[in-house]
Amino acid sequence: MGITIGIVLFEGAEELDFAGPWEVFKVAALGSEENRVVTIAEHEQPVRCANGLRVIPDHTFDDAPPLDVVLVPGGMGTRREAENRVLIDWLGKASSQCTWITSVCTGSLLLLEAGPAKGKRIVTHWAFAETLRERGDATVLEKVRYVRDGNVVTAAGVSAGIDMALWLVGQLYSVEHARGVQRLIEYDPAPPYTADI
Repeated sequence: MGITIGIVLFEGAEELDFAGPWEVFKVAALGSEENRVVTIAEHEQPVRCANGLRVIPDHTFDDAPPLDVVLVPGGMGTRREAENRVLIDWLGKASSQCTWITSVCTGSLLLLEAGPAKGKRIVTHWAFAETLRERGDATVLEKVRYVRDGNVVTAAGVSAGIDMALWLVGQLYSVEHARGVQRLIEYDPAPPYTADI
């Protein structure tokens, strides 16, 4: 049996929140015809993301395949989508069948609204942590890249999704495979301007 990973898209989704994990998951599945990564949105029209990138989803909520993993990105669109009962209801139903339920950045807001993150330890972008904390129903952590609570794994803002995706590859395949993916994508962060020079 293969692994199917579904990445949820919506207007205003932050590009790197899903594109970083997408790359990690696709590289992890190289050479496998059974393992796949798909994008899923409410409609089949191109989705305009936070910084203007337009993405054509592979599936709609109506024809999405059963998922082993679901990933929800963040972005300014999450505030609106938290009120979108079509997305929230689909996410709640799809998540109930998943082995792993994940989010990046403010995507944790949608996991909270849909149910999987209720009562869990979660993380989000540092600038949204207090807002999410005020909603109650979850313990919002800070100063961590990602956190696992049961089968719910949430990552802090943007690039932290790559860290989380690599960790998840270690769970889905093996730690050795995850290290190979990390090497192949040359993910060895050394951010510039971390100190005065």
